[in-house]
Amino acid sequence: MTTFEKVYAAVRLIPRGSVATYGQVARAIGNPRLARVVGYALHGNPEPGVIPCHRVVKRDGAVSSAFAFGGANRQVELLQNEGVEFIDASHVDMARFCVRALPYVVE
Repeated sequence: MTTFEKVYAAVRLIPRGSVATYGQVARAIGNPRLARVVGYALHGNPEPGVIPCHRVVKRDGAVSSAFAFGGANRQVELLQNEGVEFIDASHVDMARFCVRALPYVVE
């Protein structure tokens, strides 16, 4: 399994109505230093309707200004449609909606 495939597998584990950070996804694939690689993988998401890349946010809860599938406003909209609440226009309420941890993705 490639690194990108591991990223996609980990992101699929984020429950509807929850978010995870790039760092949490990186830890789930076995290397906490790959947070930027997670971003690259999600930017090239081969199945946007299937792999829920909109559920991945920055560690402070900010949505991505470079969200590849419609921009930050679209990411906010997708999350709100799942019941995720925000503390302002672009930051998820992490205390309530961030998963504690993702399972480790192995090959």
